[in-house]
Amino acid sequence: MSTMKAIRFHAYGDSDVLRYEEAARPEPAAGEVLIEVAATSFNPLDAALRAGYMSGVFPLVLPHVPGLDVAGRVAALGEGVTRWQVGDQAFGPVPPVSDGAAAEFVAVPQDLLAAAPGSIPLTDAAAIPLVGVTAWQAVFEHAAIEAGERVLVNGAGGIGGIAVQLAKRAGAYVIATASPRSADAVRALGADEIIDYTVTSPAKTNTEPLDAVINTAAASEADMAALTGLIRDGGVIVSLTTPAAGDPARDVRGVNMQTRGDADQLASLAKLIDAGELRIEISARYPLAETATVHDIYARGDIRGKVLLTP
Repeated sequence: MSTMKAIRFHAYGDSDVLRYEEAARPEPAAGEVLIEVAATSFNPLDAALRAGYMSGVFPLVLPHVPGLDVAGRVAALGEGVTRWQVGDQAFGPVPPVSDGAAAEFVAVPQDLLAAAPGSIPLTDAAAIPLVGVTAWQAVFEHAAIEAGERVLVNGAGGIGGIAVQLAKRAGAYVIATASPRSADAVRALGADEIIDYTVTSPAKTNTEPLDAVINTAAASEADMAALTGLIRDGGVIVSLTTPAAGDPARDVRGVNMQTRGDADQLASLAKLIDAGELRIEISARYPLAETATVHDIYARGDIRGKVLLTP
């Protein structure tokens, strides 16, 4: 049996359950490809899965390898795989209930993967899949942003930062909430206005009706009601965190998002990156063995942008 190095947890708990250890190297099943991992990236869902908070939604078989994003080279093909060849560079998401990419190798369904962008290092492509596809679906599928609309992105971090860029590229007037230390970076992504959430709120600052709100920040029910109140009749609030009720009396839709894998959308994101029309902000890089450290940094609230983990 071939082995590899991987991060695994054998029980739910704090970051100290994460172990860097020998594990069996996976074999690709029918319809899967085996990826030699160049990098994975940290997502908040990784911490929730590790702690057991999502066990009712995503029941895991323990021990479990985390890592919901992957970029790497195709190392082997499962039966029936026709879209990929050994040596291809690919990136994409890993299903939460499967063993993930915090390892030297991971098996992934071929239909979840797209060709990695060629203009950036292969490792950096691991920062894109979950946040990129989530932002794409929020902006284009659920909010259906069009040119000339006024859009608020509440929380312009990883997902929000891409949403700012996509909405601006669609021709919208984009307002974003950000702290003073990230304001310049968010403005560089294309935001027309910045609201400093450390001193005020959009409800106190925004003066013209919005067509859409994309909420990526943790918010109270009162906050969500205030954000909904900023939207014109017939508009939409899309939330990735706190449930959005909308306002049926004014035909304001409330959309509570769940991201799905979409290789075509990933391919579109790769094209934008290669064309220089989309930027991915990577804030830090760690060796895979230090995954627990990254979880601790997240628990302290000190993660800004995407953090990569490399075998």
